[in-house]
Amino acid sequence: MTGAALKAEFKKAANPAKAVLLARFFKTGKGEYAAGDRFLGLTVPQTRLLAKKHQNLSHAGLARLLRSPWHEERLCALLMLVKNFLRGGEENKEKIYKLYLANTRNINNWDLVDLSAPQIVGGWLADKDKRPLFKLAKSGLLWERRIAMIACFTFIRSGHSSTALAVARGLLGDKHDLMHKAVGWMLRETGKRCSRKLLLAFLKKNYARLPRTALRYAIEHFPEKTRKELLAGKFR
Repeated sequence: MTGAALKAEFKKAANPAKAVLLARFFKTGKGEYAAGDRFLGLTVPQTRLLAKKHQNLSHAGLARLLRSPWHEERLCALLMLVKNFLRGGEENKEKIYKLYLANTRNINNWDLVDLSAPQIVGGWLADKDKRPLFKLAKSGLLWERRIAMIACFTFIRSGHSSTALAVARGLLGDKHDLMHKAVGWMLRETGKRCSRKLLLAFLKKNYARLPRTALRYAIEHFPEKTRKELLAGKFR
């Protein structure tokens, strides 16, 4: 399979009417977080099928696809990179990790980040120094900050919360709503999968700095009565 063959299939499956809806949903208008992004109008299941069909595309082909102006083609590249990463081999994984970080400006929406950062960035750093995450968390690029936070999902799933909490703490002053949601999501997962006690301690200590959206996301799994108390800053 070649990149040209894959692009031809994307073109054939394009749906202009759907593309308009997707562009609106993913905030591509002037001044919005994904301003200028372009859509072909494929659904995620359609893109997944194309990724599976063309899974043997070369590394160079994947690199070119990741730089595509079309959102769905970049998503397809990321899905294939995730699949290739999970196949194993340290050299292969490192190559994919480096390609990923070299193209963060092309991983430029929350769906692209969320479907790839845990597996590739989190997967590579799982048994390594976590300093790259803290560097990403200080980036001026929104998507690098989200990558830093969402990559921690891999550690959380394994029952390790320290890195996620440290990254979240460093992002409490972030002004972007997408980061408030990302922080809240990872805090919620920390409480569910690692330790509710640790989550409550984090919320209590950082209550004054925690964006309201992040707090609401973080406590979604608590009973309603407890949620109301926590929103009011009442910690037992």
